Amino acid sequence: MLTPMLKCKIHRATVTGADLASEGSISIDRSLCDLAGLIPFGQVDIYNCNNGERFTTYVIYGKPGEICLNGAAARKVHKGDIVIICSYGVYAENEVRSHKPTLLRVDEKNKPIEIHHEFIESKTSASFLE
Repeated sequence: MLTPMLKCKIHRATVTGADLASEGSISIDRSLCDLAGLIPFGQVDIYNCNNGERFTTYVIYGKPGEICLNGAAARKVHKGDIVIICSYGVYAENEVRSHKPTLLRVDEKNKPIEIHHEFIESKTSASFLE
């Protein structure tokens, strides 16, 4: 049996732009993608904390600090909205119990604050402020 599970997420990123004229996708700062484990053209779900919108798109690399929704997805956000960006994977039964997603928290300027692999506050999480 295969089980879909959270692979990685960028938690509480700030939307820096919404471009209706651009091809559909989300442009994300490449360094954030690398830290979180997101890849170009990889499917992501976007959860808008401001208005409750939930939608699916794909990743393209953006400029430093950028979180920009493009094309039709631009109608689902406003500049300054807080979003959670999630990517999921499908895991075999023998992988499920040991799987640890990558969870990246960012500040209001989309700078990394913390990366960890558990949902609870952990003393083993790596902080970028230390």
